[in-house]
Amino acid sequence: MRERDEIDFSGIEQRPEVVRLIDLALEEDLGEAGDVTSQFIVDAGRPDEGWIVAREAMVLAGLPVAAAVFSRVSETLQVACLAADGDAVEAGTRIMHVQGSAVAILSGERLALNFLQRLCGVATMTRAFVDRVVGGVKILDTRKTTPGFRILEKYSVRCGGGSNHRMGLYDQVLVKDNHLDHWVTEGQKTLAEVVKAARSKYPDLIVEVETDTLDQVRKVIPAKPDWILLDNMSNDALREAVGLCKGICYTEASGGVNLETVTGISETGVDAISIGALTHSSPSMDLAMVF
Repeated sequence: MRERDEIDFSGIEQRPEVVRLIDLALEEDLGEAGDVTSQFIVDAGRPDEGWIVAREAMVLAGLPVAAAVFSRVSETLQVACLAADGDAVEAGTRIMHVQGSAVAILSGERLALNFLQRLCGVATMTRAFVDRVVGGVKILDTRKTTPGFRILEKYSVRCGGGSNHRMGLYDQVLVKDNHLDHWVTEGQKTLAEVVKAARSKYPDLIVEVETDTLDQVRKVIPAKPDWILLDNMSNDALREAVGLCKGICYTEASGGVNLETVTGISETGVDAISIGALTHSSPSMDLAMVF
């Protein structure tokens, strides 16, 4: 059985997909004319400085991305992060300082805050779940991410203390109910057979199978998948499944997970708990820029 490798997020703000996203967002906000309000109100040569402030307690994520926004607006801006991604800060904490052209700062302000409010929200919710599990159980994200933002949202999960599931459809085999429906039509009907076929086709990839019942767990265990996804099972069933899988494959619980249920689920002994809400339902955090 194989653990998942952690995704390398170093230099996140320099990744081509993140640079493209920043440029797309700037184009969307500034258009061809730029910040017309700031341009006619503020003298073009006027310098200024501003601070991004957390208006509520939160876990930080996205500071390098916000800094990159200001740098893309104008290379002359001086940006300093006053905290680090993954830090838990209180309301009123200054987390970034920006100095230079007032027009440039105002032009990048909203977009930098938009990235931060979203990414800090994901990190903060993730930390809330991580703080409630016992026994070293991992909190995993899913593919239920905002299109175009996946790498940043999964990075934010890590900032919050969580771990990452597969990045996309290309880096892990995960056989779910809809796949099995098609598999059955081809005449091969057992979970064990699909695991063996996946191992033969993709020997270098992790193979995981979704199960809904203990009977399915028992039938697939002999094929030794790397992971078994235990979907919407009761805590008693999860506990029994963990016993069946011990030393053979890792177990991942999913479905019906919230802040009230996650502790009990972790107490069953599963290796990981995947939670779509980390990325599809995290509230935006309250941040502002002050001059």
